[in-house]
Amino acid sequence: MRIKKGIIFDMDGVLIDSMPFHAEAMSRAIKEITNHEIDKKNIYLLEGMPGTDLVKEVFKRENINDKVEVDDETAKHIGSRKEQIFKQIQNASAIEGARELLEDLTTTCGESCIKAVVSGSARKEVEAILDRNIGAKYFDFIITGDDLEEGKPDPAPFEIALNKMNLTASEVIVVENSPLGVEAAYKAGLECIITLNNTPLDIHNDFKEAMSSDPKKFAFKDTRSASKFLKNWCCSE
Repeated sequence: MRIKKGIIFDMDGVLIDSMPFHAEAMSRAIKEITNHEIDKKNIYLLEGMPGTDLVKEVFKRENINDKVEVDDETAKHIGSRKEQIFKQIQNASAIEGARELLEDLTTTCGESCIKAVVSGSARKEVEAILDRNIGAKYFDFIITGDDLEEGKPDPAPFEIALNKMNLTASEVIVVENSPLGVEAAYKAGLECIITLNNTPLDIHNDFKEAMSSDPKKFAFKDTRSASKFLKNWCCSE
């Protein structure tokens, strides 16, 4: 009998090519409400952070605080407007190779490979996106914003997933694409690999701090190129 192992996938940017739409929607919302242009790269750097906190951190990094008062109400307003714009413009599809990877893990590994996905979005939205592009049926557990009180880099999202999977930290690996996600995985005591896909982030600079925290981490150019590693890791005896 195979020893059970688990893989926790981040959704945006790892399984679903939705990050460009998130970055564009946030950029438009901030421009609309404050009349300031932002560097969209900051949205990728802060991916996983709760909406209101993300807005405040963007304002801090962009030095907008010197010109516009960013209180909780303003940040919440921008976050709500961002979600409205995102729903209007998003046309996300599966990351290349993501569906095939989930199919192979299910077929080859069977019940010995437990698969979970973690996203800060609402459950209804997450399940709809997964069903439309990959198939929610491939996941044993789906952890969403409805289950979370804290976002990344807090380890809670991964700790909740680990608890639901009923596995030890050494039996689980995380697949991430953002520095805060890697940091959260590390804080939860989990091994993590990075799949860059279409992110504008640079593995040597933007992930430098996260990578230095744990030399066991691995980086792949995309989800497809990580497939062999993940199948060997989760399906091995």
